[in-house]
Amino acid sequence: MAANTLDTPWRQSHTGYWLAQASARFDARVLALMATNDSVPLALANLAARGHLTASHVHITRHLALAGSRLTDLAARAGVSKQAMGKLVDQCEAWGLVQRQCDARDARACLVVFTPAGLSWLQAFKEAVTQAQTELQEAVGPEVATVMALGLEVYAA
Repeated sequence: MAANTLDTPWRQSHTGYWLAQASARFDARVLALMATNDSVPLALANLAARGHLTASHVHITRHLALAGSRLTDLAARAGVSKQAMGKLVDQCEAWGLVQRQCDARDARACLVVFTPAGLSWLQAFKEAVTQAQTELQEAVGPEVATVMALGLEVYAA
C-alpha cells in the first residue's frame, strides 16, 4: 500500500474524530471556568490555571460516588486501568481533593472519598459544566444541542 493512501482527509473528518475534538474542547473549557471560580480553593484554582489539573483529573470528579468508591470501581467507571486511577488518586490526595478511608464493609479495602475541598471542587465542576453546556447551546443552537445530547446518550448506552 502506498504511503500517500494513508494521508487522506477521512482520518480527520469522521464522527469519532469530531467527538474527541469536542470532548477535549468541552473539558478544557470546564477546567478554565473552574480555575476562575471563587469557591474553588485557591491552591486548586492555581493548579487548574497552570494546566496541572487536566481532563484526566476530571475522571475522578465525574465518577467518584459521594459516599466514596473503591479504586477498582472508580477505575472501571472511568474506563482506565487501576494503576492509572491509582496515580490520579495519589495526585488528587496530595492536592487535598480526596482521601483514602478504610472501607467499613471490608477491612482489606479502602474507599476514595471527597474531602471538604474536594466537595467545593465538585460544586465548581457542576457550575462549570452548566456554563460550558450553555455555551455549547449558544454556539450550535438549542435544537442542535438537544439532538446532539439525545443522540450521544443513545449511542453511548
